[in-house]
Amino acid sequence: CAASRQADCIAGCIPVPWLCDGEQQCPDGTDEQCGQAGECCTVSSVCGTKKVQCPGTHHCIPHWELCDRHQDCEDGWDEEGCPQQPCLPGQWQCRNRVCIMAEWKCNGIDDCGDSSDEDVCAPCPPGMVRCDEGKCILESLMCDDEDDCLDGTDEPSTCGELCVTAGCCPCGWGWRGATELSCLPCNCLPSCSCQVCSARVDIRSGDLYWLAFLHLSCPRTHMLCRDRTECVAQEYLCDGEKDCADGSDEDGCAQLCNTTGRSYSSYPCGLGACLNASLVCNSQQDCVDGSDEGGNCSVPCQRSCTHLCYPSPQGPRCWCGPGYRLAEDGLSCLDINECTEWGKGACSQTCINAPGSYSCGCLPGYQLEPDGHICKLTGPEPMLVVAVQSEVLSYGLRSGREEVLLATDKDRVVFSLDYDLVERKVFWMDLATESIRWQDLNLGKKGTLVKGVRSDCIAVDWLGRNLYWTDGAAGQVLATRLEAAWQGIPEYTVVMDGDLDQPHSLVLQPLAGLMYWSEVGSHSCLMEASMDGSRRHVLLAQGLGWPTALALDLPTQRIFWLDEKLGGIGSAHLDGTGVKVLKLGWVRSPFAAAVCEGQLYWSERKTWSVQQVDKASGKNRTVLLKRHGQPHGLQVPIWGPFPVVAVLTRAVLAGTNGCAKSNGGCAQLCLPNP
Repeated sequence: CAASRQADCIAGCIPVPWLCDGEQQCPDGTDEQCGQAGECCTVSSVCGTKKVQCPGTHHCIPHWELCDRHQDCEDGWDEEGCPQQPCLPGQWQCRNRVCIMAEWKCNGIDDCGDSSDEDVCAPCPPGMVRCDEGKCILESLMCDDEDDCLDGTDEPSTCGELCVTAGCCPCGWGWRGATELSCLPCNCLPSCSCQVCSARVDIRSGDLYWLAFLHLSCPRTHMLCRDRTECVAQEYLCDGEKDCADGSDEDGCAQLCNTTGRSYSSYPCGLGACLNASLVCNSQQDCVDGSDEGGNCSVPCQRSCTHLCYPSPQGPRCWCGPGYRLAEDGLSCLDINECTEWGKGACSQTCINAPGSYSCGCLPGYQLEPDGHICKLTGPEPMLVVAVQSEVLSYGLRSGREEVLLATDKDRVVFSLDYDLVERKVFWMDLATESIRWQDLNLGKKGTLVKGVRSDCIAVDWLGRNLYWTDGAAGQVLATRLEAAWQGIPEYTVVMDGDLDQPHSLVLQPLAGLMYWSEVGSHSCLMEASMDGSRRHVLLAQGLGWPTALALDLPTQRIFWLDEKLGGIGSAHLDGTGVKVLKLGWVRSPFAAAVCEGQLYWSERKTWSVQQVDKASGKNRTVLLKRHGQPHGLQVPIWGPFPVVAVLTRAVLAGTNGCAKSNGGCAQLCLPNP
């Protein structure tokens, strides 16, 4: 047996973590005994609060050894999935190369995990600059051909390229530094064409800033701001909020008064505001620039308008009431189908168009809010369930109340998780013991479903009573019965095998008998198949980087994903159409995601936080949880027996999940094939 990872057993070798785990693996039970007295020799943990365990071993390493470009775990796990590029604007890189939000630096909390964000709080003395790793060095030591900073930031590759004139860089357009220094090195990225670059020293803080803005190339779903420093989504144009730093996404919107949500009897003032047509030519200046008065206001309305005729400085005009638009003839009005033209901006779930109006409706289990547009869940408060290190927490999405649902041993990490709606059990992947475990939230009972597996993602088919998981290394999707009990022999089946290219995130749609997963290998894609592995096909294969977190939004029949490589969120209809992508700088290392009502929730490993944004716009980002520990699995279960009973009854009658009734007549494992 491999001495560092395995132990001797009569039947062969077993992983070291299986020793003294409360379950007998060796036929003679020696894995649960020790010494002549037969007491269990528990393996004491050496992991403290600031250490993590290398999966499959008892070796613990400090948090700051993660992603430090040095292999500390035997299998190199501590260097897997590490960012290869600097942090995004607005973020700060810790000594251990973790990226945190810049405003979290010097807030009195160890957000990095290695205290480097709090070690750099005292300003450098005058005449000195600070290295990225925190140390202060003399300004004269910059570009002296010696690494005075441990991370080498005082000797960038462009040290030989001096500024031609004060504040100008030879690599592109110059930008005068804050201190008017001349002949500063220009830190140009080697493979990029710089638009603006310089180095400057902030005398007040002593910090050295390397500035390099690239020529941005926005995707087709986004527009480039006028200052060319960022891209914003097309949906943000003329929405009344300045999303570009220079406000250019709201420029020229006076000509777009007839946008979503505005009355089609609006008059554009010259300086950008929209005015109700009834206030035009009323002998009172309502537009700031007075453009609503004068001119041809005195010309009487003698046009054959279908709806209304208003005077205007440009002469009489026909206007249409709410819910209508002016036809090309300038006289008649056409009904607006808000349900198709406004999309989810009209209703959060169902929409019914009517002449000049529309109405919203909600699916069973939801009720319409007083605003007549948004649907909210009925029944108990929806709860967010998230794994943080060795604990599983619940977070009330209405009240913000936190509660520890279950806690495992301190040296174990709760990885991916999912829940069973019917029996109210939480299932999770335990990497330390290479097993999938469960706990009953009603009775507190716990157990092991299967051992000898490693997975990035597990998913529960609460209707067909199965549990699925992905094995990225083997390129497989596997399944076992929820009621299976570990008896020393693995009982599971390979649902899909062969040409899967690093399957990662997995979500199920038990009511339809379908599953969706992401592949993050050489060619990233989103896939769909029946839950028995048949009828597999590509759902989306364009515009993806590393879609590491998937979530289904069944009320709107859309699939959402978070992209770790491209930094953003995307969504599409379940048939792969209607793709929508939003680039968001704060999406860095998403692990799991969930959708509830109008919000998208996800766990961020590098910033140790759980965040939410508006699922349609990507706006209104909120950090819900921030703990000293990495969050992993995340779900939003809908508690309460009534919705489950109703859904089960409907599913059995519809017959879309053939395993929902009597296990499909199977003696063991039943896999749905709708």
